[in-house]
Amino acid sequence: MSDQSDPGLFDKIVNLSKRRGFVFPSAEIYGGFRSTYDYGPLGALMLRNVKDAWFRSMVQLRDDVVAIDAAILSPPAIWEASGHLENFNDPMVDCRNCNERFREDQLEDPDTCPNCGAKGSFTEARQFNLMFKTYSGPVESDAAVTYLRPETAQGMFVNFMNVLTTTRRRPPFGIAQVGKSFRNEITPQNFIFRTREFEQMELEYFVPPDEGAQWLEYWCTARLNWYVELGIPREKLRLRAHDADELSHYSAGTFDVEFLYPWGWGELEGIANRTDYDLTQHAKHSGERLEYFDQATGERYVPHVIEPSAGATRTMMAFLLAAYDEEEVRGERRTVLRLHPLIAPYQTAVLPLSKNERLVPVSREVFDLVKPNFMTEYDETQSIGRRYRRQDEIGTPTAITVDFDTLEDKSVTIRDRDSMDQVRVPIDSVVDALRRRLGL
Repeated sequence: MSDQSDPGLFDKIVNLSKRRGFVFPSAEIYGGFRSTYDYGPLGALMLRNVKDAWFRSMVQLRDDVVAIDAAILSPPAIWEASGHLENFNDPMVDCRNCNERFREDQLEDPDTCPNCGAKGSFTEARQFNLMFKTYSGPVESDAAVTYLRPETAQGMFVNFMNVLTTTRRRPPFGIAQVGKSFRNEITPQNFIFRTREFEQMELEYFVPPDEGAQWLEYWCTARLNWYVELGIPREKLRLRAHDADELSHYSAGTFDVEFLYPWGWGELEGIANRTDYDLTQHAKHSGERLEYFDQATGERYVPHVIEPSAGATRTMMAFLLAAYDEEEVRGERRTVLRLHPLIAPYQTAVLPLSKNERLVPVSREVFDLVKPNFMTEYDETQSIGRRYRRQDEIGTPTAITVDFDTLEDKSVTIRDRDSMDQVRVPIDSVVDALRRRLGL
C-alpha cells in the first residue's frame, strides 16, 4: 500500500490525476481558476461511485433513513436562523510584504509569512464570512440577496416536518443528502482537499433528547468502519474529539474521522451532536413548530440531531492516496491503484489480445455481455502488456482478455489486478465469475 510518509506521494497523485483523467484544473486553457477542478472521464466515474457507496450504506441498506435533494440557493432568513451570518467566519490576515492572505488559525508560525518568509508583516486579524452571496432576480438590492449554501444540512432541517409528515417516521430516523456546497475559503489548498466548490454527503439523524450521546458513539464507529471496509487501512485513520475551544456554536460534542495525508493528519469527516439547536432556531425564526409528537406516550419534544458530514471530493482523494502503490514486477516498475471494486472507475476492462480482425468481433460481443452488469472499458490499442499496466494504474480490479484460443474454446482469461493471477472462464459464465471475484 501507499506510504503516507513518502513526501512525493502527493505530487504523484496530482500528476496521475491529470495524466489519466481523474481531475483537471478548471478553465486550464485560460490559465486556470484557483481552487476549482473539473472531474475527467475517470474522476467523474470514481466520484459518482464514492457517492453511491455512501448512499448505499446510509440509505439503501437501512430502514430508518430517507433522502432528499434540497435547493442550493436559499434566502438570508435560513442563514440568520442557523447562525451562519453571525458565526460562519474565519480569521483572515494579510502579509504587508507580499500581499498574500491567510487564515490566521492555520499558520504554523503566526509571526512568519509562509509565502515570502517575512516576519512581523501580518495585519491584524479580521473576521471573514465564508458564504457566497448573490442576487435573485434582475435587481441587485438588499431585498434580492441570496446565498449559495455553505452546507447541505439546513435544507434537511427546514424540511423536517415535510419529511416527518410524508414518511410517517419516528425518531430515531435520518434524512440524508448528497450535493454541492460552496465556501469562500481564504486559503484553498492541497489539490481537492480544500476547495471553494465541493460536494457533501451529510446525514441528519434525529433522536430523542436523552439518546444523543449513545447515537454519537454509534455513528462514530459506523462511519470509521465504512472507510476501512472500502479499503483504507485502519492505521491510516483515527477518531479525534474536538476540544472545547474548537466546537461549533451548535455542537455539544464533535469527533473527526481523520486520515493520515502526506502532510499529516487531517479531517476526513465530522460527526457532531448538534443537539436541538437547528430545529429550535428555525422554529423561532419561522414561527412554525418543528417537533415530534409521540402519540403512544403523549410526549412532544424537539429531537436532537447527530450529523455525520463527509466531503465526497475529499473522500475520493483519501481513497486515491490510500490505494496508490508501486512495486517491481520482472524488473519493471508497476504502478497500481488498489481501489475497492465499489469505488474504482471501472470494475473490468475487455482487452482483445490484438486488433486482429478475427478477435475484435468476439471482443465486442464480450463487451456487450459484460457492460450492462459492470462499468466496463474497451481497449484494443497498444500491446496487451501496456494495456494491463494502464488498467492497473487507473485501478481497474479485473481485465478480460480475448485471445485466439477464444475462437476455439469460447473462453476468455480474467486477470486480477492485485495478484496478476489469471483464470480461464467460459464466455457464458464470465458475468457470474466477475461477480464472485468483485464481491458485487
